[in-house]
Parts: sequence; structure tokens; C-alpha cells
Amino acid sequence: MAELLLEVGVVFAAIATVGAIASRVGQSVIPFYIIVGMALSEFVVGRAGLPYVTESEFIELGAELGIVLLLFFLGLEFNLDRLIERRREIGLSGVIDLGVNFGAGMVLGWLLFGSFLPTFLFAGIVYISSSAVITKSLIDLGWIANNEAEPMLGTLVFEDLVIAIYLAVTTAVVLGGGSLGAAAVDVGIAMAFILGLLLLVYVGTAWFQRLVATGTHEFIVLRALGVTVLIAGAALALGVSEAVAAFFVGMAFSSIDHDDLVQMEQLLEPIRDTFAAVFFFWIGLITDPLLLTGVVGIVTLAVVVTTPTKLVSGYFGGRAFGLDARRSTRVGLGMTTRGEFSLIIATIALAGAQAGTFPAELAATINAFAVGYVLVMAILGTTLMQYAGSFETFVASRIEGTSPSG
Repeated sequence: MAELLLEVGVVFAAIATVGAIASRVGQSVIPFYIIVGMALSEFVVGRAGLPYVTESEFIELGAELGIVLLLFFLGLEFNLDRLIERRREIGLSGVIDLGVNFGAGMVLGWLLFGSFLPTFLFAGIVYISSSAVITKSLIDLGWIANNEAEPMLGTLVFEDLVIAIYLAVTTAVVLGGGSLGAAAVDVGIAMAFILGLLLLVYVGTAWFQRLVATGTHEFIVLRALGVTVLIAGAALALGVSEAVAAFFVGMAFSSIDHDDLVQMEQLLEPIRDTFAAVFFFWIGLITDPLLLTGVVGIVTLAVVVTTPTKLVSGYFGGRAFGLDARRSTRVGLGMTTRGEFSLIIATIALAGAQAGTFPAELAATINAFAVGYVLVMAILGTTLMQYAGSFETFVASRIEGTSPSG
């Protein structure tokens, strides 16, 4: 226990240090958390003969809680009435996003791997934007109350629904050694569970309101965490993404009284950020950086191809919501970031390798690619959002013949 406590202390101290550095240089903390995880792993300091951080049960559980809470908070940004009201715009922007980016991923993946399953994994990795990083960036930059926030969050909702089915299919095929029958059963279970959650969102507002109607901060935190983690755990046990389940729980809480909602968010936000940091640290911890040297070419090619596709699909997604060229450009810039789901998809390949249903060398390559790709796209995406003004002016002047300010 003393060794475990010391190790956890090292983890949090390292995360806090690199987080301060990231804040100082104006970058997203996510790449820094991943890099420090790599640095303290058996693959770096361990190879130098120094003590390293192990993949303990605490870190694994902390990582799960991190992704659950990140998606829970995304769900808080969208209530069901708002989702239904804007279903046409969300559907159109989501289909554009899926067709352009997943399609480009399938073409590029086939050229790189020449077989369906790795191509399908590759396409998922380059398709899905980062709900966590984008939501955090929207808040940090003050865009969350602007017009461009709605198409970005709406497209993320569409992506999360698609990824729920995608993960069910991919997990069944990879771990089942290619069994489409097993995939069909898992998809059916996933859809039934999601429909059950939607029903809970629709009829459960009064129950969720009573749940947090207490003046005791301790009870608010415990009740919100209890419901969220319990449902996420049930989803995972059924083979459904725990992250997607947490998103729907967040959506259910989003309809409660505004003051109670704000209070709950303020109480849970530090817990979310703490375990989100553990999640990204864990990703670095299980990744051998030497493998990244073997995928530099793939990462570079993917960045060159898929950055423009997200810019284009995001721009037209903004247009689908009736935004002008300037605001639509912001949507495109914001959607370029990839993150947590790309990394989760890569772990499916690793799980398949451990189960003997997926080639181990190919799984290592896909995982290394995902980590390298997310590192680059997280830095690139947040940087594009920070310097959006120049891009907005250029696009607006070319398309609308104006030079907008602000």
C-alpha cells in the first residue's frame, strides 16, 4: 500500500507540473498528460533502469472514471428538447461529417493496410472528433455561448451516437474473430440500451431534479456520481460504450433547474478534470514511444489528409445551421481536434491482440498511430481555435467579399 500510495503521488505531482507548463505556453493539457505518462512508463524511465509507474488498478479505474465524467459533462450541454428541436440541422451536419471524414479514412486506410478490419479501425480513429478537448476549448475561449457552439456540440452528439454503434460492431468483430452474428447481437443490445436511456432522459426529469434537491454539497456529488457511474458500469457490462451511456445520463441531468444544474457542475468539475488527467496519463503509460518512430509517415499522411476534410465538413456543418462564413469557419477549425475516442478505438485492437483474435504487430502499429495522431491533432486543433481570427477573415473575404471583425 505504501508503494501504491507513493506511485499515485508521483502521478498526480507529474500531472500537476506538466499541466502548469501547458497553461503557461497556452496549449491543451492533453498532449502534455500523454507525454508525461510515456516518460514515467516502463518504456522510458524503466528502460533506463529507473523506477517507473505501473499500470495499477487505481490508474485503470481512474482512467475509466475520467472518460465517463468527460462525456457526462458533454451531455449536460444538450437536453433532449433541444436535440429534437434541432434534429434536422444536427442530422445534416452529422451526415456531412461522417461521409467526408469516415469516407476519407476508409480510402486512406485501405491504401495503407489493404484489408478491411484495420482499415475500419483507422477510419474510426480519423473520423471522430474529441468531445473532451473541444468542449474544454469552447469554455476556455468563451465560445460556449456563441452561435458556433451549437453546430459543434450538435455534430459531436451525432458522432457519439454513431460511435456507440461503431464500438459495438468493432468490439464484437475484433474480439470475436470476425463474427458478424456476434456483432449483430451486440448492436441490438447496444441500441436497446440506448433507447432505454433515451426513455430515461425523456421521462426522468422530475426524478433527477429530486435527486439533487438537497442543500448538502456532499449528497449532490455522491448522488450524481452514483447514478452516472452505476449506469456507465451497467453499459460496459453489456458491451455498450460507458462513455456514450454517461453522455445520456448527463443529458438527463441537463433538464433540471438551472441553479441546481450550475451548482452540480461547479461541484463535479474538479473531479472531472482530475480523473480526465488520469485517463490521458494512462494512454501515455501504456504506449511505447519507440513504436511512434515507425508510424511517423502514417501520422504525417493522416494529418495532411484529414485536417482539410474536417475543416471542410465543419464549415458546411456550420452552414447547415444557418451560420455565416465567419462562424462556419470557426466550426471547421474547432472540429479538427481528435482525442479520447480515437484512443479508445486503438485499445480495441490491443484487446484483440491480447485475445489472440487480431495480429499483435498490427495492433501495436494502430495504437502507436492513434497516440501520435491524437498528440498532433490536439495541439493543431487547439492552436487553430486560438488563432481563428485570421482564418475567419480570410474565408469571409473570399466567400462573402467582406472583411468582418470581432
